[in-house]
Amino acid sequence: MARAELMDFDEALELFEPVIGLEVHVELNTRTKMFSAAPNPANSEFHGAEPNTLVAPVDLGLPGSLPVVNGEAVRNSISLGLALGCGIAESCRFARKNYFYPDLAKNYQISQYDEPIAFEGSVEVELENGRVFQVPIERAHMEEDAGKLTHVGGSTGRIHGAEYSLVDYNRAGVPLVEIVTRPIFGGEADAPALARAYVSTIRDIVISLGISEARMERGNLRCDANVSLRPRAAAGEPAEPLGTRTETKNVNSFRSIERAVRHEIQRQAAILAKGGTITQETRHWHEDTGTTSPGRPKSDADDYRYFPEPDLLPVVPSRELVEELRAALPEPPAARRRRLKTEWGFTDLEFLDVLNGGLLVEVAETVAAGASPAAARKWWTGELTRLANARDTDAASLVTPAEVAELAALVEAGTLTDRLARQVLEGVAAGEGSPKQVVDARRLAVVSDDGALVAAIDEALASQPDVLAKIRDGKVQAAGAVIGAVMKAMQGKADAARVRELVLERAAGADAGA
Repeated sequence: MARAELMDFDEALELFEPVIGLEVHVELNTRTKMFSAAPNPANSEFHGAEPNTLVAPVDLGLPGSLPVVNGEAVRNSISLGLALGCGIAESCRFARKNYFYPDLAKNYQISQYDEPIAFEGSVEVELENGRVFQVPIERAHMEEDAGKLTHVGGSTGRIHGAEYSLVDYNRAGVPLVEIVTRPIFGGEADAPALARAYVSTIRDIVISLGISEARMERGNLRCDANVSLRPRAAAGEPAEPLGTRTETKNVNSFRSIERAVRHEIQRQAAILAKGGTITQETRHWHEDTGTTSPGRPKSDADDYRYFPEPDLLPVVPSRELVEELRAALPEPPAARRRRLKTEWGFTDLEFLDVLNGGLLVEVAETVAAGASPAAARKWWTGELTRLANARDTDAASLVTPAEVAELAALVEAGTLTDRLARQVLEGVAAGEGSPKQVVDARRLAVVSDDGALVAAIDEALASQPDVLAKIRDGKVQAAGAVIGAVMKAMQGKADAARVRELVLERAAGADAGA
């Protein structure tokens, strides 16, 4: 497929106003599914189960099976709605969303249409440059997830060109909350960064509530990014009508969300500037090329033939339950950020590094696991971010906060140098085990035997008599050549500070002996 023509981003903004809308799907981590007693693969206890082993008759759409609402999922949905500043419906109902796809065994999805559980809220989002947005939330509604198709054969992993497809119904029926924003105006050049920051904020909220694992690489948190452009209105003239939107589906990393929105702005601008029209459609994001491609024409609500779910009664949460859940809400994200910045003693720039990387949760959990704030920030925003960028993924998908805390403890104890610790991180990210297991398997621990260090130092001094003479003459910086030779001989498995101490001691001894 030929690559789409793109307009320069700044030029696109001169001609058009970008308007975005975001739909975030959150898989709840209840023990069972939304409408059946089957185990929920979005719960960490059941992650990695064999295909089609976490299923019940309802999930498979078998005749005579009837759905039963998961009460815990309803409570979690209400908590999330409250955390988003939404009103909670006194009564709401489920609806059937009718469409055919092989991973939807019933040929319809149980969702909510005109009666969502939560409505009309807003979320405060802060960007890297300090801009603060109030993102308007239209609704948050409950539904069930579909199964998962794996397309076999072909080169893209998609259905086009595949020889056949395999379906796994484990995910069918997983409890979902879909959070839908209203159109977001005013983002301008920050629109891509705003999309990324918003999804990161939603992730922080659901993790603080404890209602989702929110692992984007596992599909616990997914974003559909809607983008449209409208021509700039002349001064004094009313705003132009909203343009036709596209919806880039199931983007599953913060970095990709930002890139996908930016790409769509540039792609649509190039089409509109030449007098073309935008097709209302879904689009696929391709991480390897940084581009989108057409999916299917975007359906409107009428196409799904929504009607009330006849097998389920309305959900009527009591005011007492709503207020109980409201009282149990965790600290709001903005207030939590301010508190953590103060507690950790970070500068504005240091804290922005954490926020911009979408790593606030990871750093906080690493500190909670025993690492110092400085060490947690250093590893997450440094080496782990480098590894993640090299692999086109998020740092959180490579290691856990507990593993980073374990690594920091090994460095603090002198078992590892920073250089060795970076090798250990690579091993952990590659699935070789915990930091301690990687250290043992690769034999990466710092050599703490002074005898072995002294032997290497003496050999280095003997082979560099001119350096020894300089050290004896008070030119201590000359010791660097010896330290480098010793570190090379020890394959980097030595504490450079300790080597320096011993080099100076041995040089002084050699001087006294002379």
